[in-house]
Amino acid sequence: MAANLCRVSGRSLLKVQNVVTPAKANMSAFAKMSTGKKVLIGTLGAVTAGGAGLLGALHYSTTVHAGELELHPPKFPWSHNGMFNALDHASVRRGYQVYKEVCAACHSMQYLAFRNLVGVSHTEEEAKALAEEIEVLDGPDEEGEMFMRPGKLSDYFPRPYANEEAARAANNGAYPPDLSYIVLARHGGEDYVFSLLTGYCDAPAGKELREGQYYNPYFPGQAISMAQALYNEIIEYEDGTPATQSQLAKDVCTFLRWAAEPEHDQRKRMGLKALMIASMLIAFFYYLKRHKWTVLKSRKIAYRPPQ
Repeated sequence: MAANLCRVSGRSLLKVQNVVTPAKANMSAFAKMSTGKKVLIGTLGAVTAGGAGLLGALHYSTTVHAGELELHPPKFPWSHNGMFNALDHASVRRGYQVYKEVCAACHSMQYLAFRNLVGVSHTEEEAKALAEEIEVLDGPDEEGEMFMRPGKLSDYFPRPYANEEAARAANNGAYPPDLSYIVLARHGGEDYVFSLLTGYCDAPAGKELREGQYYNPYFPGQAISMAQALYNEIIEYEDGTPATQSQLAKDVCTFLRWAAEPEHDQRKRMGLKALMIASMLIAFFYYLKRHKWTVLKSRKIAYRPPQ
């Protein structure tokens, strides 16, 4: 009986070996090739991959994309770009003056109120005086009539046009965008706005512009309906800073950065506090870890065989 069982098990093992052996032979087919064939196959694979990569690179380099038709703005060393650098509030104040005397003729800032200026660029009395310069439609009064009143801190910046249709009619069909979040809404941020304001030049040969359009290489399509707005000494700063074109553009860009991100300084201040607290907590938890584990790590395990 035992002999019969041994024969059966032996036959089953032989059958398993017969099934597995061809698979091993197929897997080792490449290993049995000569060295010359291996080198040839490897060379062909490398040449094929390299040729495909070269063709792809040439195709990409010779393809003109729509985004490449505009000049990308350079990176400028803004004083508030650092991790712990705050906005230049004197520049914010000058930038508001540029917006008020130049940009506000066409562009609105409907999400910014006069109260937002308090403690940032103006005192409360100065902000109240600025708000009282405008007339706001309010009401109804006791007789049910609407009336005009002087502005107050809670009022938002006035809009130059009553609606979008009026704005387009006054600007040859182009709609001046609201500047409240323009720095965040445009790729490049203040770099783009600064380059756009200072990048006006004569159109090159072959570039045709329609009536009421101006050439600016930083604007998509290079044809912009907004005329150049900033020139040297176009306004006179209250603090006596020379009002060059680059200074005007720098100050209004700083103001627009603050308008789009009024929590800029607070965010960086909170980040600095968080880093300081985290550094102290890391030191405390490291000491706590060493204190808790010192008993385990300093133990000595000794084996004492029984006597």
